[in-house]
Amino acid sequence: MSIGVAVIPAAGRGTRMRPATRVVPKALLTVVDRPAIQYAVEEAARAGAKEAVVVVDLDAGHLVAQHFSLEGALPGLEDLQLRPVVQEEALGLGHAVNEAAHMVGDRPFFCLLADMIVRPGHDVLDGLAAGSDDGSVSVMCLCELSDEFLDRYGIVIPASEVEGGYLEIAGAVEKPGAAAAPSRLGFVGRYLFTPEVFEILEKTTPGQGGEIQLTDAIDELGRRGRLRGFVTEGDLLDVGTPIGLLEASVELGENQFGDEFKSWLQGRRP
Repeated sequence: MSIGVAVIPAAGRGTRMRPATRVVPKALLTVVDRPAIQYAVEEAARAGAKEAVVVVDLDAGHLVAQHFSLEGALPGLEDLQLRPVVQEEALGLGHAVNEAAHMVGDRPFFCLLADMIVRPGHDVLDGLAAGSDDGSVSVMCLCELSDEFLDRYGIVIPASEVEGGYLEIAGAVEKPGAAAAPSRLGFVGRYLFTPEVFEILEKTTPGQGGEIQLTDAIDELGRRGRLRGFVTEGDLLDVGTPIGLLEASVELGENQFGDEFKSWLQGRRP
């Protein structure tokens, strides 16, 4: 099944990346040779999306639009339409996704977090689409996490065993910690939603941190029996922290520049 539209929330303030994000929006922080958000847009295009709805804040909107349109379309993105949407208040990830509702309409859509980058050759969006029953079921990308990450990610409540890479999901909990986690399977920033999620988000009240949490809407989808998980073997690269940005730059740099960069790295290692 082909998914024609992707939503990319990119309005985060990037507090973990201060002081850099005092002047540069988090989504435009450079990873090797392009801003983080470009990796997400390119990934959506590889999966067949023809439209990317990018949710930005008031300060970043024109900068993001300019990056993708100045001097013409970027290579490989000629057939993709970028549509910025402004999130005027930082009210949470769930709120950011819901800001795209009027542009997505009644279509199923991919959702990609801009500060998570897939490793080269390990795209997951096709796997989400394959598990969605022609767009009638929402599918979450999941990864098995170790204890130290269970208080940093949304964690699912399984409703079945993993079979062929997929499982049914009964609900989800936001950042429960190791003691309370219902499983070790956590969200890693890639989702396929049916438009049903917008109806749920409209009614979702602020949760953890006083924000409208996307995990709460995902939990409701699970309670309705409308949720499935796709388990990927490897995690994504988190460029939302300084150490994560450094690690991603090295891994993506090795992939892009090959032996020349690897040789330089090896020369610096004791």
